Amino acid sequence: MPAKPKSADIAFRKHDHRRCQRQLMSAAKRLCEVRQLRLTSRRRQVLEILLASHRPMGAYDILAELNRGGAVDRIAPPIVYRALEFLVAEGLIHRIESRNAFICCIQPGHQNGAQFLICRDCERIAELENSDRSLLAEANSLGFEVDHSVVEITGLCAECQKHAG
Repeated sequence: MPAKPKSADIAFRKHDHRRCQRQLMSAAKRLCEVRQLRLTSRRRQVLEILLASHRPMGAYDILAELNRGGAVDRIAPPIVYRALEFLVAEGLIHRIESRNAFICCIQPGHQNGAQFLICRDCERIAELENSDRSLLAEANSLGFEVDHSVVEITGLCAECQKHAG
């Protein structure tokens, strides 16, 4: 079996995105089944929209996607925010705080904080897989109880560096 690609490989290099989407959606469904949670059609739709890209999306961008196609019953912002709140709480997506936007989690279900590499040109984001372990360990050794941890590192991905030089 081939090695699982790392997040940076997925975000910053060409890959089979449809396979990536299927794997993450399948993992999200399994996680909800195990936790006996309802992945309602609206929550699933929001997750599918986020899975369609490796770029962060704001709540109103997601809302526009949901309302695309001239649906008779327009979806209101609170519905999207409730779906996003559920998906974040269950570790299926992350909030990119510096962008006030959301992106899918590459390890559905983990909630121990996250570290991201954010390309300032193409806006692709890679979630680092060993996120925050040393920071959390140091915090724990000091008796500090971490509620929430997000590290966002901004720079240029290899592809954007080629075009810039």
